Amino acid sequence: MHKLNRTLLAAMLIGMAGVATAGAQSTAEVNETLDDLFGEHAPYQAFFDKLKKAVAENDKQSVASMVDYPFKARINGKAVTIRDAAHFTADYDRVFTAKVKEAVSKQTYANLFANWQGVMVGDGEVWFSGICKNEACEQRTVKIIAVND
Repeated sequence: MHKLNRTLLAAMLIGMAGVATAGAQSTAEVNETLDDLFGEHAPYQAFFDKLKKAVAENDKQSVASMVDYPFKARINGKAVTIRDAAHFTADYDRVFTAKVKEAVSKQTYANLFANWQGVMVGDGEVWFSGICKNEACEQRTVKIIAVND
C-alpha cells in the first residue's frame, strides 16, 4: 500500500513538473512564435512594452490610443460598446479593473501566449492583435481587441 502511494505521489509530481515548465519559454521562442504567426514580432513586443508602461503609470489616454474601436466591454455586468478614445478614457477604471491591471503588471514578454487570433495577457484579461489597414493586409497596426475582467 505504501509503495502504491509513493508511486502515485511520484507520478503526480512528475506530471506537475511538466505543467509548470510547459508555459516557460524564452524571449527568442516568443519572437519565433510571433514571427511565424504575424510575420514579425517587433511591433508586438513594442506594443506590449508600451501597454505595460501605460498601465503602470495609469496613463488612460495612452491605453485608450491602443484600442481598436468600436470596442465591446463589460461594465457592471452589461455589454457596452465604447465608440472612441474619449468614451474609453471616461470608463477606463471600469474596463481596466484592478484584476486587469494586475494581470498586465505581472505579465512578462517571455510568457505571452499567442495564437492566430492574437496575443494574450494573463489568463485572457487583455488580448491584442494586428489590425489590417487595408484589404490586402499589407500592413498591420497592433491594437487591443478585448479586455475581460
